Amino acid sequence: MTEPYVLDLREIDRAQVAVAGGKAAHLGALSRIEGVRVPDGFCVTTDAFRRAMAEAPSLEDELDRLARVEPDDREGIRTLSARIRRTVEEAGVPGDVAASVVRSLARLGEDTACAVRSSATAEDLPTASFAGQQDTYLNVIGTAEILRHVSRCWASLFTERAVTYRQRNGIDHRTVHMAVVVQRMVFPQAAGVLFTADPVTGNRRTAVVDAGFGLGEALVSGLVNPDVFTVRDGEVVARTIAAKERAVHALPGGGTQQVEIDPLRQRQPALTDEQALRLVRLGRRIEAHFGHPQDIEWCLVDDDVRIVQSRPITTLFPVPETGDGENHVYVSVGHQQMMTDAMKPLGHSMWRLTAMAPMHEAGGRLFVDVTRRLAAPASRAGLLEIMGRGDPLVRDALETVLERGDFIPSSPDTGPAGPPAGGTPTPIETDPAIVTELIERSEASVAALRREIRTKSGPELFDFLLEAFEEHKRVLGDPLSMQAIMAGMEATWWLNDKLQEWLGEKNAADTLTLSAPGNITSEMGLALLDVADVIRPHPGVVAFLQGAEGDDFLDELPKLPGGSEARDAIEAYLDRYGMRCAGEIDITRPRWRERPGTLVPAILDNVRNFEPGAARRRFEQGLREARKKEHDVLARLRALPDGDRKADETKRMIDRVRTFIGYREYPKYGIVSRYFVYKQALLEEAGRLVRAGALAEPEDVFYLTFQEFHDAVRSRRVDAGLVRQRKEAFRSHCALTPPRVLTSDGEALNGAYRREDVPAGALIGLAVSAGTVEGRARVVLDMAQAHLEAGDILVTAHTDPSWSPLFVGIAGLVTEVGGLMTHGAVIAREYGLPAVVGVDRATRLIRDGRRIRVHGSDGYVEILP
Repeated sequence: MTEPYVLDLREIDRAQVAVAGGKAAHLGALSRIEGVRVPDGFCVTTDAFRRAMAEAPSLEDELDRLARVEPDDREGIRTLSARIRRTVEEAGVPGDVAASVVRSLARLGEDTACAVRSSATAEDLPTASFAGQQDTYLNVIGTAEILRHVSRCWASLFTERAVTYRQRNGIDHRTVHMAVVVQRMVFPQAAGVLFTADPVTGNRRTAVVDAGFGLGEALVSGLVNPDVFTVRDGEVVARTIAAKERAVHALPGGGTQQVEIDPLRQRQPALTDEQALRLVRLGRRIEAHFGHPQDIEWCLVDDDVRIVQSRPITTLFPVPETGDGENHVYVSVGHQQMMTDAMKPLGHSMWRLTAMAPMHEAGGRLFVDVTRRLAAPASRAGLLEIMGRGDPLVRDALETVLERGDFIPSSPDTGPAGPPAGGTPTPIETDPAIVTELIERSEASVAALRREIRTKSGPELFDFLLEAFEEHKRVLGDPLSMQAIMAGMEATWWLNDKLQEWLGEKNAADTLTLSAPGNITSEMGLALLDVADVIRPHPGVVAFLQGAEGDDFLDELPKLPGGSEARDAIEAYLDRYGMRCAGEIDITRPRWRERPGTLVPAILDNVRNFEPGAARRRFEQGLREARKKEHDVLARLRALPDGDRKADETKRMIDRVRTFIGYREYPKYGIVSRYFVYKQALLEEAGRLVRAGALAEPEDVFYLTFQEFHDAVRSRRVDAGLVRQRKEAFRSHCALTPPRVLTSDGEALNGAYRREDVPAGALIGLAVSAGTVEGRARVVLDMAQAHLEAGDILVTAHTDPSWSPLFVGIAGLVTEVGGLMTHGAVIAREYGLPAVVGVDRATRLIRDGRRIRVHGSDGYVEILP
């Protein structure tokens, strides 16, 4: 007989999360898998929860107050969540709900010991695991006690931890409801957790079994260290047997207790190898059923396995889908582009359509498959060389994979697998006219795009864009452009290598390239100093900008004395650089032209921290330092044996690097210029879909791929469910940290520096811009929230060109991601800022406001007392 408010676990499937919550839905699905034994039980549904909440009218006001509390207001959350829990528990279980629970309990046996477990509707989902945020009660005996613990499970929806998690992840408390699972209690000899993928490395072929004596609560609560069995390809490849001094056992009258384990038994394994292998085989069956690696709680009763919970492992970084069953090694695109944040579907699909190399998406990030180039000895050396030049951690991670010997067997050099990594294009003359010509070509191509796209709309626009993407790639792959870029990079490497060899100079090119001509990104930072010069003489404008909110402040400026000049200066800056923004490789990111308020903090910092004419003085100072360095280096070289030859070669390379190194930044400027043109046209199409009623908001198209957007324009239909699903997936992707290197087994590798020449406690990174500086660390994760003083050292996750306006006012730079020739490093050298990049977890290990010392020549950061 079907009871209102109650479902038998065997009646529940995965589609019933809204009724039964995530845990019960998983348990119901588990009970249907052949060979999987789940303890009998039932679920008190979310209808019962809503029925109980309706009897506590004060709850609505309390939830309103909770929604207004900031996620970091721990005291506010603690106080309000405790009040809500009391309200829920005091309301108790309504009579009709209690009657249904009692009848269902009778079918298990009225005095049967039970586990009473929370099952929230936002729990154990493929994109978010809420493990441990709500409560579980073991060995509950008797009707009254079970009803009391059902009420306590409802209240546990509002534990401090659960509330904070929802606040931080933008989950509305009213949208989450609580079901409760009541199951027959299991009294195991051993229990534990099985991970069907290695939770540390991410390797999907490796399973890990944690095991202890008695109830699994001892392991889950951290009471004991577990035995650990590592299983790969059907065999136990490693085992660690812990000293298990305690266990949790059930008490005869209800509840649990800790017990001491006989010392002679403490180091005995909780499982045999055969039992561990059997567990993993069962886990693989469960994983295949759910389609995701699983975190499975199990019990062993008389050599029979019972499964009491299975949830997705949501911390694993996804693996690109290939479907060919072959081994693959992928390198992160985001680490090369200085943008490791998750991208929305339109963003990563358009980057793939306009990129020069095939790319694969996983976790909202893009990766390049380097397997074939690693397998062939000839291309392998070039790939490792170019990767090592850019980011030694990527090279180390690739070498770690190669050293295993079995993942990528060597293949004969039957032919190039794509363009040779690190191969040098045909040399070109050191002629500034080449750079001028390349810039003119790019500007002409962007101007043509602007002209031609104006008349395109509907499906015709998308056909036009596909052709425009080919022109985009043609400009990007222009052989002359590639030659100019490589000429600047190779001259940099030559100068650093030779001057260290001949003179013992570290990173000499850093000073020799100061104020190199034609660097569009460094010019962008200096140009904002000029904007500040226009604003500084007008106190009313400064005061207005200090209080400005939103992005319509430009319209208000002309009402103030000096405001028209200020607006004109900002507008001119936006005309030149308004297509830029943080994370600019993602077309969905708001550009400065769309959100000019992003620039206001940097403008105000420049007004406060600099005197008029700072841009010109800074450029001229860099030029003087570069010339002085050149004179010094050449004089010292001539004093060496064979000095005239060495000096002449060095002079040619100095001229070459100063001719071409500035151009290194221009192709990216051309890309984002084109991207803004594409975006404006696409948003017009999104607006038409909104007006046609096919789309709720124009920005919803960001959650469609380019092809899906094209299809939507043709059909005038958008799948709202798909958009919701993509938004949820994007939120989960934002919580993931992408690795530098990823294998098809799911192993995430980030490499190591393997250095011993740094002081104890120092943070190791890559030296990219010479010099040593000491100052106050300012940890900044959002450029729009930056407030910097002269002498501050910027510490951030990564910097793309849009961060350059901040560089003019800082004394040094530390980033978590970066390489020798990435944008942040190039601009740090251009501005003469000591910089260390690739510092693992820098934004977490360095506290905002702490004094640090950056060793830009030696590649480490000291945190000062």
